[in-house]
Amino acid sequence: MKKKLVVLTGSGISAESGMKTFRDNNGLWEEYDVMEVASIDGWHKNPKLVLEFYNQRRRQLATIVPNEAHRILAELEKHFDVYIVTQNIDDLHERAGSTKILHLHGELTKARSVGDETRVWDIGYGDIAWGQTGEDGTQLRPHIVWFGEAVPLIMEAERQVREADIFAVIGSSLVVYPAAGLATSLRPETRAFLVDPKEVEMRLPRNFTIIKETATVGVGKMRDMLLS
Repeated sequence: MKKKLVVLTGSGISAESGMKTFRDNNGLWEEYDVMEVASIDGWHKNPKLVLEFYNQRRRQLATIVPNEAHRILAELEKHFDVYIVTQNIDDLHERAGSTKILHLHGELTKARSVGDETRVWDIGYGDIAWGQTGEDGTQLRPHIVWFGEAVPLIMEAERQVREADIFAVIGSSLVVYPAAGLATSLRPETRAFLVDPKEVEMRLPRNFTIIKETATVGVGKMRDMLLS
């Protein structure tokens, strides 16, 4: 039986594909107030601005491709039962070939009804227009978990982490909760890795093998350690 490898990925893994992040220099936070475009209050205040913000993100996503880190994680399915828990809303893991992916914060390529959050549609890289409605007649919104909203898949993510034989954090600053708390769900015997070029801001709850590299370099080093 293959060992279970659970990987928590953050914006750092997609940044090397050209996906703009929120927290780095020249990132999205400098162009937009986070509470205006990524909170439920911002949606209620100015939904047209929020729709256009995510329309721009979707157009950008259509122009970029998975990088070596995404591809290595997909290839590791040959050796491990790999389960990706991602904080990212892009589809780069899917396009790289990973088959088990949980999107904690939603998916950019999907829309849902404001009247019934269970009504979700795949819209690819197209725009959502103000006045565009779902089958129930209510406005469509991005299928994104915003600040001020619950993270419905966090319990499933915690279950996956508890079952992990190997756990890796890649390209996440571990400052956004509740995802940052997933490391506390690890079993004592679980082997743990952290791949990130920056210092981690949180105090890790246990010993991790730290690989202080970008995702494209660090994931390759992690693969070599796992397969050696």
